[in-house]
Amino acid sequence: MGDFTHIDENGQVRMVDVTEKKATLRTASAQAVIRMNQDTFDKICTGHIKKGNVLETARIAGIMGAKKTAELIPMCHPVNITHAKIDFSPDPQKKLIKIIAFVSVSAQTGVEMEAFCAVSTAALTIYDMCKSSDRKMIITDICLLEKKGGKSGKFTRNS
Repeated sequence: MGDFTHIDENGQVRMVDVTEKKATLRTASAQAVIRMNQDTFDKICTGHIKKGNVLETARIAGIMGAKKTAELIPMCHPVNITHAKIDFSPDPQKKLIKIIAFVSVSAQTGVEMEAFCAVSTAALTIYDMCKSSDRKMIITDICLLEKKGGKSGKFTRNS
């Protein structure tokens, strides 16, 4: 069980001790994709969803999701995020919206989970605001795009 840092030598779950680690700049970006029908895509892009501005609401929700990560993921350390940004890339031909979150912090641990929570919360908010128009929306492709800082250094998704 030595490969799993959240399990001690007795097989018990634990929060990793980062007390002795130096606080450094750490960043992470993640993505999610939400696919939908043409009508829903058009309504989002033209601002005709009855519940309001879908993408701006999802942007706020994503930032809130990043800030609440430690409350949702049991072994995740609470960190004081110094920056969170959510961007949307609508693709009219594929009828999808790509969501990208960028999160940074100066801390003893990274912010990958915060980036994941940000894109997931943003995608779920889009679904929630548009479900009356399209219950067949699909949230996919949640993945880490890049992380920097910490002992493991830099990771960049190649695909």
